[in-house]
Amino acid sequence: MALHHRCDHLLAAAETQLQTGAWPSMVAAAEGLIAAMLEHFRVEEEQLFPQLAEVFQAAASPIEVMCSEHAQMRALLEDLGAAVEAHDQGACTGILETLHFLVQQHNYKEETVLYPMADGALREAGVRIAAQLSAE
Repeated sequence: MALHHRCDHLLAAAETQLQTGAWPSMVAAAEGLIAAMLEHFRVEEEQLFPQLAEVFQAAASPIEVMCSEHAQMRALLEDLGAAVEAHDQGACTGILETLHFLVQQHNYKEETVLYPMADGALREAGVRIAAQLSAE
């Protein structure tokens, strides 16, 4: 969950920088947000999800939903990068608003459904995975 909080903070920072109209700061904020979110998706998809799916068959459907949402957010992050590069404030605003909404819903599902499943099914590996997620 530490990475969720970090991504939330970076998303808020990007929204704040966009409101100031300072494009160099917005570029840096967007780049930080994009990198952090993509890394978070990578860690979950390469480490957490495969291990959970291996030991807990009932997790397959929630994992599929999470991966689908990751794909949606990846597309938005790509769009955000292009909008920032074009200095398109209107597009950035819309993308960040949509991303904010999706991230909140996604994190809620992970934190109330998937992570508790992982805690129960991956007791031994869970400590190691949690440490990896927190360290990222």
